[in-house]
Amino acid sequence: MNEIEKIFSKLDPEDAANQTAVALRQLLPLLGEEGRTRFIMNLLGETGQDKISSMVHL
Repeated sequence: MNEIEKIFSKLDPEDAANQTAVALRQLLPLLGEEGRTRFIMNLLGETGQDKISSMVHL
């Protein structure tokens, strides 16, 4: 378990989600478009492409 996982395991889920949002607001602007896309695809998992495709059609 890495350090971030250890920290999150000690927080309640809502607080962990809020802290993640704060960190992502700082991190995502530092990534290029390809890095952000790769991150989102990893976050969504194997079905990510289907979810991204349906979001594009909104």
